[in-house]
Amino acid sequence: MKPEEKRRLMQTACQVRMGVIEATHAARSGHPGGSLSAADLFTYLYFKELNVDPQRPDWEDRDRFVLSKGHTAPGLYSALANRGFFPMEDLKTLRQIGSHLQGHPNMNMTPGVDMSTGSLGQGISAAAGMALMAKHQGKSLRVYALLGDGEIQEGQPWEAFMFAHHYKLDNLCVIIDNNHLQIDGPVEEVMSPYPIPDKLKAFGFEVMEIDGHDFDQMEHAFAKARTVKGAPFAIIMSTVKGKGVSFMEDQASWHGKAPNDEEYAMAMTELKEHLARLEGN
Repeated sequence: MKPEEKRRLMQTACQVRMGVIEATHAARSGHPGGSLSAADLFTYLYFKELNVDPQRPDWEDRDRFVLSKGHTAPGLYSALANRGFFPMEDLKTLRQIGSHLQGHPNMNMTPGVDMSTGSLGQGISAAAGMALMAKHQGKSLRVYALLGDGEIQEGQPWEAFMFAHHYKLDNLCVIIDNNHLQIDGPVEEVMSPYPIPDKLKAFGFEVMEIDGHDFDQMEHAFAKARTVKGAPFAIIMSTVKGKGVSFMEDQASWHGKAPNDEEYAMAMTELKEHLARLEGN
């Protein structure tokens, strides 16, 4: 990846993280930890990988993205707002009555949201169905789904993975945000899904492991995904929960807790300083 493109993505990812903090602070609720761990992924998808058009959010031939771990909606909303699907100011209405930005994604209310999600494990089934329908219709669009490492403790994702292999859904790219923490603590202590790559390979997936905060590795992985034929592709990305806000990093307590006024000020100062460094100011 060219240095200037990488720098722009890093700047945008920082702005996406700022949006997460703005939204959850305004709502006094929400899930910042996993939104921040996936912020680089959201940025890469919406600013490089996905074939979408903010002016035509319902464009029939667009790529599809399903946020299977729907509680990290603040991260998705921030990426969509930064991409131009709706105004940035809307982020401050997160979880408010009448807002189109509810606690979990709603495809009937929010421009750019392709599937209503929230009950963990179900989003990947919808994504697999979208991929199969695209094949039946002869469309070249691709379908992407993001799951949490805690989410794959559910049984339904594995049924969907088996389905994806059976129907040779090579237009489906599954991404697992392996930030190692869930609401109750370390994933391996609650119910270990490890080794994730070996299990997905056993289910017929082509698999690549990456650092989920490295845009060069993302570029390589998504490019590889587009070359695989006859099998679904999975990207296992190792990330840090709360990435980008020092006092939130690697802390399970920030899974579903919003920053108070003091924490908001600290987080925004830190992110603004980081953005200024990236911009060379």
